[in-house]
Amino acid sequence: MAVAPYDFIVVGGGTAGCVLANRLSADGRNQVLMLEAGPRDRSPWIHLPIGYGKTMFHKSLNWGFYTEPEPTMKDRRIYWPRGRTLGGSSSINGLIFVRGQREDYDHWAALGNAGWAWKDVLPYFIRSEHNTKGAGPFHGADGPLWCSDIEHRHELIEAIIAGANELGVPRTSDFNTGDQAGVGYYQLFTRNGRRCSTAVAYLRPVRGRKNLRVETDAQAAGLILEGRRVVGVRYRRNGRMLEARAGTEVILAAGALQSPQLLLLSGIGPGEELSRHGIAVAHPLPGVGANLQDHLQIRLMYRVAKPITTNDDLRTLAGKARIGLQWLLTRSGPLAVGINQGGLFTRVMPGPGTPDVQFHFATLSADMAGGAPHPWSGCTFSVCQLRPESRGTVTLRSTDPFAAPVMRANYLATETDRRCTVEGMKFARRLAATSPLRTLLTEEVKPGPGTEGDDALLDFARASGATIFHPSGTCRMGSDPLAVTDARLRVHGLGGLRVVDCSIMPTLVSGNTSAPVVMIAEKAADMILADARAGSAIAVDPVATQSSPRPQTAREGSPA
Repeated sequence: MAVAPYDFIVVGGGTAGCVLANRLSADGRNQVLMLEAGPRDRSPWIHLPIGYGKTMFHKSLNWGFYTEPEPTMKDRRIYWPRGRTLGGSSSINGLIFVRGQREDYDHWAALGNAGWAWKDVLPYFIRSEHNTKGAGPFHGADGPLWCSDIEHRHELIEAIIAGANELGVPRTSDFNTGDQAGVGYYQLFTRNGRRCSTAVAYLRPVRGRKNLRVETDAQAAGLILEGRRVVGVRYRRNGRMLEARAGTEVILAAGALQSPQLLLLSGIGPGEELSRHGIAVAHPLPGVGANLQDHLQIRLMYRVAKPITTNDDLRTLAGKARIGLQWLLTRSGPLAVGINQGGLFTRVMPGPGTPDVQFHFATLSADMAGGAPHPWSGCTFSVCQLRPESRGTVTLRSTDPFAAPVMRANYLATETDRRCTVEGMKFARRLAATSPLRTLLTEEVKPGPGTEGDDALLDFARASGATIFHPSGTCRMGSDPLAVTDARLRVHGLGGLRVVDCSIMPTLVSGNTSAPVVMIAEKAADMILADARAGSAIAVDPVATQSSPRPQTAREGSPA
């Protein structure tokens, strides 16, 4: 059954999709359809900042993916939560506002992606923000997406900051000026004690637009091609297969796992992979699903000498009632800020360079992210390498469009990644041993005092490391034969098709990915509208224009 034609179809109502739906429908002339596989964002656990502990394994709000058994991680299948509701992962993530380093974006530009240097993307970061710091050279105060300071100073986080100062890491009040080095409190995507997802910030205010149609519980099954042009989408809604047609463009915003999956299902990708599943090659693009990158977190846990942690708040009915009442009356307290309040960026590898590890300091401890808190006062030091060299893949499990893709992360596959991970854990231990923390942290529970030496720490990382939820890079932009999109995010060699999400990143940014995806979508919306006016919605085939591919490596001078 065919649905009436639209100018733009956005596949995925997640972090990027909600931005695109707002911006592409803003002038009232373009007819926009946005398809979201999950339900509306009605669950109260979405909007309560601490509620991501409840959505971490939610059957309808979370895709709940698992990687294949990872040989470098003791053959474990790593759980990869991804948002499955309006707002996508911005509706279930840890709310942390981090842009990355200016060098991340300058590196993208140096790889041949014109218009993606820090100076080019900073205006889009600013445009997106309603920052409680106010307007300035690095922040905006008039955008839709609220970024709020954590007002309450926590005794544990203050001790961590003081300990880091002893190690030479300076206190900072802003991780988002392009220069990250420092320790301090994160800003959060919250507004008055409630989560500010892109569904709340961008979509909710414009749902009444007559030229914008949002369909939930509508999962894309494949793209409709006519020759070398994409003209529509096949999708399932309420048990019925439907088609929607786009007169101008289809924009994939389904994320780094499902955007490449939809391309492959539609015959767009490496011929060998398509042939293996009996899919006719509609357009060969060998880089689809390659270049998968993710941040691997290693979580060190400590017992705390005082009952000042979120474990303590949640241990009893009285504690739960107290923090619940605090939130209801003042929109403040533990329920309003989530778990990870403090952050730290520093360099642990030898030689000069920018920070190569990030810490999330949680005032809670649990056996896994989103798990039940321990029955004792505890905290977590989560450390991740910022720019991993290891690369994985996303491929098809079958031709069933509703089956999960096959994900292989390939964590810790290089010596640099292994060394940086171990050095990050050693830094965490040095931090815990500083004078401000020495008496406050009474015991290292994990890895534990019996885990000594680099080999033992690496073994612990392999046995317990997990995603910190930033898969990226599987439809990367570039101009070499393995690039999937060009610098305007148009799929190479096809008309009417663009990708706008984490998958276009050539290299993973140094930090959390939600704010960068919002920036990508803001910039993409401008490019999409400009190209529609100019009639230039097809990308040049890189194979025909470049004989010597430029490798997509880590930044020069920053091996980690």
